Amino acid sequence: MTNLKEEEAFKILEAHVKNDKLRKHMIAVAAIMRKLATLLGENEEIWYLTGLLHDIDYEEVEDFKQHGVRSAEILKDFLPEEALEAIRAHNEMTGYKSDKRLAIALRAADQASGLIIATALVMPHKKLEEVKLKSLLKKFKQKDFARRVDRKKIRLCEKLGLTLEKFLEVGLEALKEIHAELGL
Repeated sequence: MTNLKEEEAFKILEAHVKNDKLRKHMIAVAAIMRKLATLLGENEEIWYLTGLLHDIDYEEVEDFKQHGVRSAEILKDFLPEEALEAIRAHNEMTGYKSDKRLAIALRAADQASGLIIATALVMPHKKLEEVKLKSLLKKFKQKDFARRVDRKKIRLCEKLGLTLEKFLEVGLEALKEIHAELGL
C-alpha cells in the first residue's frame, strides 16, 4: 500500500513537471496503468500512481542515465519499493532491470500511450474518439510512424498474458475515458 493520495501525487507532479505535454503523457500512462491493474487484478492505486509519477524527474536530470533513478529518490517516502523498482527500470539506460508485472506494465504502457496519442493526432479532428483498434494495429506495423515509440516494449504486454490487440484496446479505452484532460 501507499500513503500517497491522488491529490498529493498531482501536487508532486506539478512541483516537478512544468511542461504540459509531459504532464499529459504522465496522466495518459497512469490511465492505462489503472485500466491494466483492473483487468489483471492488481492494485489499481499503486499502478496508477506509478504511471502518473514515472517521469517526475524528466525535466530535472542532466544525465539521462539517471532518469528514473532520480524519480525513485524523489518518491521514496511515498511509494512502495515495487513501484520505485518499476520507475527505475522503465529507462533501460539506468542499468536497473525488473521482470515484475508492474515494471513490465509500465514499460509497455509508457510506449503504448505514445502510439495511441500519435494515432489520434493524425486523425481528421485530432480526437481519440476517431481512433479505432484497427487503426492502432496498422500504425503499430508502420515503422516510419511514431518512430520513437518502441514497439518491442509495447509487445511486453504478452508477458502480462495479453495479446497486442487486447493491450492496445485497453490502452485506447483508458485514454478515451480521459480525452478531455488530454485535449484529444
